[in-house]
Amino acid sequence: MASSGSGYDLSSSTFSPDGRIFQIEYASKAVENAGTALGLKCRDGVVLCVEKPLLNKMLLPNSSRRIHTIDTNSGVAVTGFISDGRQIVNRAREEASNYEETYGSKVPPTVLGDRLAAYVHYFTLHGSLRPFGVSALIASYDPETKDHSLQMVEPSGVSYQFFGCAAGKGRQPAKTEMEKLAINKPDAADNIDSREGVKQLARIIHLLHEEGKDKPFELEMSWLCEESGWEHKGVPRDFIKEAVEWAKKDIEEAEDDDDSDEDEEMDERFLISNGGYVKFDRFMKNTFPRRLLGRLNKFIRMM
Repeated sequence: MASSGSGYDLSSSTFSPDGRIFQIEYASKAVENAGTALGLKCRDGVVLCVEKPLLNKMLLPNSSRRIHTIDTNSGVAVTGFISDGRQIVNRAREEASNYEETYGSKVPPTVLGDRLAAYVHYFTLHGSLRPFGVSALIASYDPETKDHSLQMVEPSGVSYQFFGCAAGKGRQPAKTEMEKLAINKPDAADNIDSREGVKQLARIIHLLHEEGKDKPFELEMSWLCEESGWEHKGVPRDFIKEAVEWAKKDIEEAEDDDDSDEDEEMDERFLISNGGYVKFDRFMKNTFPRRLLGRLNKFIRMM
């Protein structure tokens, strides 16, 4: 009963016998089915990127935005149940405004993240409320400490700081790609800058997008960096277009290199079931699917 959630998923305040809160897991599932959102902390700022699916051909490209400005030095990208995201954005704006009115300074990034996480967590404590089906990526800059940060608040109400983070349906492969980037070197000068971060995030989004399977999408990007005067602003459209062109070209070149490697492997000697070897000719290359031949060659190398 506990594994299926029957009887234990009626309220977010009820634990199952194995210590799970199914309502929170359902809210996380809503995020996993939404467009991919990425955040990258670079040496000179933070870059946010969201894949916004265009569900209808009549939809205006700039409507229902996923990236919002909270304060001069803060911005939020949301993915999941977007109407829930608007409530989180409004709450973040209230927290930033109240802090400035009370203390006379901009809200520190850690305080903003903790307060927003506490607000999200509150909705998991009462049976009359439901968890937010959205994850929020927060880019902030502290004018006093001259430090910038990237945080993510999850539907459970937990908040962490990251060098690079991802949410949405492409979360896991995107994290794998970001781990290959120079973003957490001991010497900050060795990390990539914000302009390179924009290109890399555009490449990751297009790399994960499947033309025949996924819906068309609009790429929303913003940054908070030295180039923007440490103000949260949208990345200029011309530069986004340039980054997308570079990303598509880089992906095509990588695919061409993989195809050439497979062609070379096809010319090698191939192991057949009786233990002998035969030479592959062009007829067999045209007969068998290339993906199948590549897998067979990889299997042989493992033997």
